[in-house]
Amino acid sequence: MKSDPLKCERLREEMVKKQIEARGVSDPVVLSAMRKVPRHLFVSEALRDQAYGDFPLPIGFDQTISQPYIVAEMTEALQLDEEDRVLEIGTGSGYQAAVCAEVAYRVYTIERIHALYLRARRLFDDLHYHNIVSRYSDGSSGWKEESPFDAIIVTAGAPEIPNTLVNQLAMGGRLVIPVGDRFSQELVKLVRDENGIRTTRLGGCRFVKLLGEYGWKDA
Repeated sequence: MKSDPLKCERLREEMVKKQIEARGVSDPVVLSAMRKVPRHLFVSEALRDQAYGDFPLPIGFDQTISQPYIVAEMTEALQLDEEDRVLEIGTGSGYQAAVCAEVAYRVYTIERIHALYLRARRLFDDLHYHNIVSRYSDGSSGWKEESPFDAIIVTAGAPEIPNTLVNQLAMGGRLVIPVGDRFSQELVKLVRDENGIRTTRLGGCRFVKLLGEYGWKDA
């Protein structure tokens, strides 16, 4: 698909109305971000005609770009505002980080696959997302030097919630993470407050595995 700006804008609007608003995402800031980010640029040229469909797409290295609805749902669950510092575990295509960057003050994102890290970093630069900071590392360990974070989003399924990430949440901070086995997970939201940690379950999902010291140990 050629990058016809008017056509892409129309497809994004249709995506938001039919896939996201119609399924219950209502935060106007999140909906605005989903309308702005050019999702077709975060997939290969061969798949651009499918970029606004209601499904994930492969991005190479056995990884995917999540379906638009799950990106919006997770972003809404983070309850972001313009002063928040966000940590993303699993940069992948870079799309989720870009959506968060439309809302938050700064996004720190970690990717363990070097080629994806480089590809996303170039795209952030090309699209002038100067508030995204990237790192090539084991995301399951978080980014202790930059903690605490107002929000942490994990875009890979973990066998359990890594305490190392919980410990990097600021007071009032929110963590959204898929937790389960290798084939299906449940989306879980944690909030740290003066009473400790509150947990909410948001429903079933399916992500690639979170690999690393505090995730799955094998590919």
